[in-house]
Amino acid sequence: MIRTTTDRLAAPSAEDRAGIAALEKTIAAHDARMAELPCMNAVETGGRAERAEPLPFPFTVAAWNLERCLFPLQSAEHLGITGAEIVLLSEMDDGMARTRQRHTTAEVAEQLGMAYLYGVEFIELGLGSETEREFCKDDFNRRGLHGNGLLSTVPLHEPFLLRLEGERLWFIGEVDQPRLGERMAIGGVVNTEAGPIVLVSTHLESVTTAIYRERQMIGLINALDAAFPGLPILIGGDLNTGNHAGGDFEAEGLFARAAERGFTRHGGPLDVMTTRPSLITRWPERAMKLDWFLSRGLTVSQVEIVPSLSPAGKPLSDHDLITCRIDGFA
Repeated sequence: MIRTTTDRLAAPSAEDRAGIAALEKTIAAHDARMAELPCMNAVETGGRAERAEPLPFPFTVAAWNLERCLFPLQSAEHLGITGAEIVLLSEMDDGMARTRQRHTTAEVAEQLGMAYLYGVEFIELGLGSETEREFCKDDFNRRGLHGNGLLSTVPLHEPFLLRLEGERLWFIGEVDQPRLGERMAIGGVVNTEAGPIVLVSTHLESVTTAIYRERQMIGLINALDAAFPGLPILIGGDLNTGNHAGGDFEAEGLFARAAERGFTRHGGPLDVMTTRPSLITRWPERAMKLDWFLSRGLTVSQVEIVPSLSPAGKPLSDHDLITCRIDGFA
């Protein structure tokens, strides 16, 4: 578990990224280089919490895979409508041509008046997929970072980043988006009127099997239990349940493993999917239920799936966002 923090991650240069692309395609070469890069071994802290006092119950949490975050300000406005005091984000760019070189997490946090944590999932070695390249005005990435974020209206304590178990599929495999990195979780502790709780924003692997994701979830829970024994926990994000497996989320063993460790899943109506066609993902027939909360030690209610459409009907992501209300400790 990575605990080092910085107010701005130091991104690798274009020359560094070219060197990464030329590395031998092995886990050993990948991990040795990743261990040397400061941006892969720290959590960025920024923004400003609008209040210092403990968070009162009930409060709302939103989780949203923002699919690179093409529209930070519109996405922040959409999140603002939910009234969420805590926001868990995934697929957030920092210095990518496809999102106009913007630090999307910082922009969303500033618009919402929140503190944020940001961690790098991948260093992107190219401009992205074929459809993503249509959004590029530059032919280079200024920073090339892509990751997950956690936003809060109250201060975030004990920030951490955890890389999940994986096989470096986006570095070794034949992929159209070569990357250095591995799926990860980013989290921290917030103080509530009843005491501290642990909040975790995560993103499990998509291009793999249910067993692979099950191992990632087990590793995540093991790490949380070791670091925060006895504290209530809320995990949220894109768990990629059923992705590349016919869309059957109930075939995922991660739910059973989490339940064995005392977690309850929350995903809204089971017959309502959380993906949709978007400006990047143009597959109208594809619909899956990928986005969830897992809670332990908390009373959770009013789980809702909120369409990720702007007032004009423009899709802001290929995922709808999900929200829940935290009513107190269980």
